[in-house]
Amino acid sequence: MKYVALLRGVNVGGKNMLPMKDLAQMFVKAGCQDVATYIQSGNVVFRAPAAVVKKLPAQISAAIEKRFGYKVPVVLRSNEQLARAIDSHRFVKAGKDPKICHVLFLADTPTLQAVQALDPNRSPGDVYEVLGSEIYLHLLNGAAKTKLTNAYFDSKLKTICTGRNWATVLKLFEMSAS
Repeated sequence: MKYVALLRGVNVGGKNMLPMKDLAQMFVKAGCQDVATYIQSGNVVFRAPAAVVKKLPAQISAAIEKRFGYKVPVVLRSNEQLARAIDSHRFVKAGKDPKICHVLFLADTPTLQAVQALDPNRSPGDVYEVLGSEIYLHLLNGAAKTKLTNAYFDSKLKTICTGRNWATVLKLFEMSAS
């Protein structure tokens, strides 16, 4: 089975610079095979045994911190999990413009109480839906202007998330399906 590693905050706005060649090599050293990166924002597709996958987020995060001096959260999804995430995006399924649809991938599944405590009016015009360990977004205000940020969801849901636009989600699924 193939997996996708989603790193948060890599090569964004000139911060946390990380060459994808170096990142791919870290995955190979960790025991992954068929490692491929997609664009410069920390997307890695790979194969690995379950024992490697279990330790991988902490191992890669530690390797990046040791080599580059900053800590980066790593969230994993299997190809099957990505397929479910794609199938579950009700905004895309309802015909909303996919260019303003996004998915936030959570490191952990939040509690029902935490989800219910979210403010549905935090960013008027933008809407979201939390299903399991994903948050589906339709951002009329655009990703740069929304108040539905990683920091907001991290603090309210007591987990870590990283987001991808719809086109990237589809491309990562395609890469992990082959």
